[in-house]
Amino acid sequence: MSMLIIADDLSGAADCAIGFASAGHRTVVTLEVPAHGLDEPTADVIAADTDTRRLAPADAAQRTAAAWQALRAPGRRLYKKIDSTLRGNWAAEVAALQPLAGLAIVAPAFPATGRTLRSGRVFVQGEPLEATDTWKLENAGRSADLHAMLAQAGLSTAQLDVDALREGGDALIARIAAVAGSGTQALVVDAETGHDLLTLAQATTQMDEDLFWVGSGGLAREIASLEGLFGAGASKARAPQKASYPSQPRHDQAPVLVLVGSLSAVSERQCAMLRERAGMAELTVPPAVLREREHHADWPAWQARIGAALGTRADLLLRIGRDNAFDAAEGAMLSAALAALVKPHFATLGGLIATGGETARAMLSTVGIRSVELIAEIEAGVAVGKPVEANAAQTHLRIVTKAGAFGTDHALFAAWRYLHETPAALSGTTGLHDRA
Repeated sequence: MSMLIIADDLSGAADCAIGFASAGHRTVVTLEVPAHGLDEPTADVIAADTDTRRLAPADAAQRTAAAWQALRAPGRRLYKKIDSTLRGNWAAEVAALQPLAGLAIVAPAFPATGRTLRSGRVFVQGEPLEATDTWKLENAGRSADLHAMLAQAGLSTAQLDVDALREGGDALIARIAAVAGSGTQALVVDAETGHDLLTLAQATTQMDEDLFWVGSGGLAREIASLEGLFGAGASKARAPQKASYPSQPRHDQAPVLVLVGSLSAVSERQCAMLRERAGMAELTVPPAVLREREHHADWPAWQARIGAALGTRADLLLRIGRDNAFDAAEGAMLSAALAALVKPHFATLGGLIATGGETARAMLSTVGIRSVELIAEIEAGVAVGKPVEANAAQTHLRIVTKAGAFGTDHALFAAWRYLHETPAALSGTTGLHDRA
């Protein structure tokens, strides 16, 4: 058996797949889905970023279905990664996959990050999703009820509450099999703890019915934790080890660039801690410069400023600014322009930390990195990888990705410490690390 994860953005693909890498399975994240499939015969897990977060629902659905058709293989199971706060076109994408893959087991809860599901509704740190700034930023006035969202996409649904889930064992398997046999297309599963998700993983991986999982990194890591998941022929890596940090950072390395495209309050707190503890220089590029790119009078000066900062081998925090004309829908465009500013200096880097899936994808695409092998997890959802087909300048490059509104306040600082204090030759052997 192998696993295909289909995600709608790059940081989501990585944070969903990292649980498998931490369990010792070779795991590759790809930015491209060729029509003929991928040449990754030794990967147990492939996480494909379809980059559909901001597409029209119909286009997102078509691209998602095409990814499964291109990458499906005998014995390969499907996991549709969705955002734990229900951003993007997830319902349309699930509706496109369901006729091809069977019953959708919908469980977006990620208790380790404060996201739970009760009565088919998401709660973030105990607060209804609709009341959070994350939801209001892009979905003000819309319902966050999973059943309603799936019904709008054309799927029939059933509900599995926590009490029924916690029966576990044969009783739970029988319940899910009955839903599948009834012709229902999606089963929404409540979960409030990691153990709830583990119970769901144990039951559904044993079942013969056609089904696929729809969830965040929470359910994925519980599936990854199961013994014998991929059988005797799986490419098991060396067992993960806990990182030990030297008392002082090493200063003989190429610089680390921290790219922040997210404007969330979470990212703001993370940047503040990084500046305070790492003493890192910061540059914030005005959106007006990024919108006009080479046509803006200040473009050459900004490119030179970035080069001068990195040329001293000092680390740099580089951010996208905000102005009165800012629109969240222009995120991909601004990220692509930011990547273009960095491109001439990218070869000088020893490490890249990218916050926001659009930001990470733009940077890697711009410099020709098409796939990343995951090698470690710094904290829940913060993944470290290395280029699969690195050129000479990228051999020692380590890449950290993190969703924008995600992680603890010290996530960026912990990532910076990891890149400075874990030699590249050893970083492929480490697993879940000290939370700094």
